Amino acid sequence: MLRMPANASAGDTTEQLGLAAPEFQDVELAPVVFRRARQAAQALTVAVDKATRWELMVSAAAVQKVVGSLGYSAASVLFARAFGVLIDGVLMEVISATESEVFGTPYVYRLVLRAPVSLMV
Repeated sequence: MLRMPANASAGDTTEQLGLAAPEFQDVELAPVVFRRARQAAQALTVAVDKATRWELMVSAAAVQKVVGSLGYSAASVLFARAFGVLIDGVLMEVISATESEVFGTPYVYRLVLRAPVSLMV
């Protein structure tokens, strides 16, 4: 599940003052493959914060459905605005998102995720 911030309410003074609790919506992404990040991705970032990285490979068709239904202009905007990815009740931070293409058309998105401190190996 991709955890997205809910839309703000126009004219809500409690929200404008930061008094309202933020709301989120979880959006399903499927099909996906979830695995430990490749060694190259690990080497670039683990030295900095010692965190274990995970990869989520997501079908481009699934991403495009979500982009369209939430009204975003591109998948990069969707992933940049996401609060994280919820996997088995654990919220993981999106570190980066890249796409792979064939003949100029994306077929898969690769999200690199960071596990919460309590799950670091």
